[in-house]
Amino acid sequence: MRTGKGRAEDDRMLDESEYERDDAAPIDMLETYYAAHGWSHEREDDEIVARVKGSWTEYELRAIWREDDGVLQFLGFPDVRVPEERRGDIYETIGLVNEQLWIGHFELWSSSGILLFRHAAMIPGESDGASMTLAQTELLVESAIDECERFYPVFQFVLWGGKSPADALAAAMLECVGEA
Repeated sequence: MRTGKGRAEDDRMLDESEYERDDAAPIDMLETYYAAHGWSHEREDDEIVARVKGSWTEYELRAIWREDDGVLQFLGFPDVRVPEERRGDIYETIGLVNEQLWIGHFELWSSSGILLFRHAAMIPGESDGASMTLAQTELLVESAIDECERFYPVFQFVLWGGKSPADALAAAMLECVGEA
C-alpha cells in the first residue's frame, strides 16, 4: 500500500509510533491518519472529509460514522461527473468494474451524475465505544484510493475515449511485463 503526501512523492509506510495510540474512535483515528500524512481534511462531529492527490486526479474521501449501527460509511469521489446522455454506458461500466472488486463498489448518484466508490465497515463497540486500529484505518483508506486509481482510466475511456465498457475495462486492465 502506498501512503504519504501526494502519494507518488512519498511511498514510505507509516508505523504505529507516529500515532498517539494504536486504536481510537473511527473518526478520531481517520483524523489522526490524515494529519500524519499531511492531507488537508475537515471534521464535523461524526463526519470527516479529506482530499488526496492521486496519480490521475484529486480524490475526496468522506467518512460518516453511524454509532447507533456501528457502521463507518467510507466514500471515495474520483472527481468524475457523468452527463445524462452517457449514464447508460457508465452504468454498464460500473457493473463490469464491480465484478472485479472484493470489497466496496462503484456507483453513480442519479440525481447529480457523481461517480463514487463506497465501502462500509462494521466496527462493533464495547461498553466504552467502538474503536478502529491503525491497520484497519490504513486498509480502509488505501483500498478505496487504490480502487479509484485502478479504475479511473476505465471510466475515462468510456466517457471521453469513446470506448465500449468492455473494451475500456480490457484496455485499462492490461498489465505490462518488463521494461520498455
